[in-house]
Amino acid sequence: MDLMHHSSTFLLPSIPVDSHRPPLTYALVVLNQSLPRFTPLLWQQARLHLCADGGANRLFDEMPLFFPKENASDVRRRYKPDAIKGDMDSIRKDVLDFYKSIGTKIIDKSHDQDTTDLHKCITYIRDSSSDVNKSNLCILVAGALGGRFDHEIGNLNVLYCFSSLRIVLLSNDSLVYLLPRTHRHEIHIQTSVEGPHCGLIPLGMPSSSSTTTGLQWNLNNTEMKFGGLVSTSNVIEGEKVTVQSDSNLLWTISIKKL
Repeated sequence: MDLMHHSSTFLLPSIPVDSHRPPLTYALVVLNQSLPRFTPLLWQQARLHLCADGGANRLFDEMPLFFPKENASDVRRRYKPDAIKGDMDSIRKDVLDFYKSIGTKIIDKSHDQDTTDLHKCITYIRDSSSDVNKSNLCILVAGALGGRFDHEIGNLNVLYCFSSLRIVLLSNDSLVYLLPRTHRHEIHIQTSVEGPHCGLIPLGMPSSSSTTTGLQWNLNNTEMKFGGLVSTSNVIEGEKVTVQSDSNLLWTISIKKL
């Protein structure tokens, strides 16, 4: 079974170069929730920038707040999304007109009511990144946690729909991504910005055997399921966590308020 490495270096001002592994190519999706305080950093790391429908309102309204000494229009032009995609039921007309006027691509998928706006954006990134090795593509999703619970569950479902892609859901307080059962996992903890609280969640189906190292309460061929044991409020003990499971697991870790 192949080993898959994970690291939240996108939360750091500069990404350390690891000569043993090729660097990740980042894409950013902004959803219709309050922008995390580190959104400008995520934007800087990303090569492709999308807003999911009403996420454009958040970008338009809130990004200038990170730069109170600058002209709001200048900030909005500097942080111009490459595309806005969704069913277009949330974006304001003034916001749509502004981004359209500065060259943002508008992709109206109002005819598709079977997938979420995030799902639509992930599809766009996957299909428009044909020149990128998909194993080196990492999609960061800002504002994916909190807010309406059905939206949050829909975002988690997207992780399962695109289990072959690296997708990280982010809020001010925590991040979540999927650990596919097809791999062993090595999670490199960025202790300056994340932790110590973490969790492993068998969402969708039980895990009859999960094993970890690097946690205060490690699993040892442990069964996890809803209605039984779920590893929440666990604590990292070092800078590396390993996970192996017979089921897909969600990994979540807290993000420090610096």
